[in-house]
Amino acid sequence: MLLVQLRFWLYFSAVHSAMRNVNLILLASLALVSIVLFLSVNLRGNLQFVLELRVVKLVALVQVAVAVAISTIVFQTITTNRILTPSIMGMDALFVLIQTVLVFFLGGLGFAALNSTYKSLAEVILMSALACGLFLPILRHTTAMTLMLLGGIVLGVLFRSLSSLISRLIDPNDFAVVQSVSYADFNTIESNFLPPFLILTLVALLVCWKLRHVLDVFLLGRETAIGLGVNWELYAVGLLALIGALVAASTALVGPVTFLGLLVVALAERIVGTQRHSQMFIGACLVSITLLVGGQTLLSHVFYNAVPLGILIEFVGGIAFLYLLFSRMRA
Repeated sequence: MLLVQLRFWLYFSAVHSAMRNVNLILLASLALVSIVLFLSVNLRGNLQFVLELRVVKLVALVQVAVAVAISTIVFQTITTNRILTPSIMGMDALFVLIQTVLVFFLGGLGFAALNSTYKSLAEVILMSALACGLFLPILRHTTAMTLMLLGGIVLGVLFRSLSSLISRLIDPNDFAVVQSVSYADFNTIESNFLPPFLILTLVALLVCWKLRHVLDVFLLGRETAIGLGVNWELYAVGLLALIGALVAASTALVGPVTFLGLLVVALAERIVGTQRHSQMFIGACLVSITLLVGGQTLLSHVFYNAVPLGILIEFVGGIAFLYLLFSRMRA
């Protein structure tokens, strides 16, 4: 009887693994179709010039998609919570606050004259340091969803309120600069920021992939991970710094998108059917690429940008957040 049960379990496990692989292949196909359509739909005029513009925009969208997916998965793993994301915890608002402070002290012209490479590097370092300083104390004392969600909301409100206060003190001519970084815009890409942020995202992806088995242990909880020999605090500091850098990279390119990470990871988890990071990293990145590239193609060439992609993602992601929150409360 035991042998029959073992064979059945092995058969079921093999079938389930095959289904996950099929789902990943389908996701990869959708992402590839989205990329091809993005590059080819309504392609006319000076083809070389148009393709160069589209390729730059495509690389930026893919970079943002991967950065958001990876940072959200890692953050949810550290907090052992599938509802929290870096954006919901206020990290996007923190980035906007940093930009607002820079415009306040330097003025619009001074802000625009900053060297983009050094500015990007400074923002990544500052966001990484602040992510560790703000969220590591919370993780040390509690992993309760209610308290962490409350802490994230309070931090987000604080950062947005400070940004709003400083914005009122800024010269009206410089306020447009602040406004441009306060909302998600997938049509206007800061191409100067693309090379360093692309390298950063690739390095972060490689690091997270190498640590995928350690992250699987993190899913068991802080105490269990420490009991199994994982240096929890060392990994938590390093991963939070990495999350801060990825949030800075994605937000600098397109602006803050609060619910994109939550939506992407929730969809990927249901499609892939597992929380193992070797599957989730691939699935979430493919879902994110499909949503951003496919969504931008659809809205640009079918609806002629009548509805900005950022607003649509926030609307659908907000509904997904409420659904996940209420489903957790019922459970």
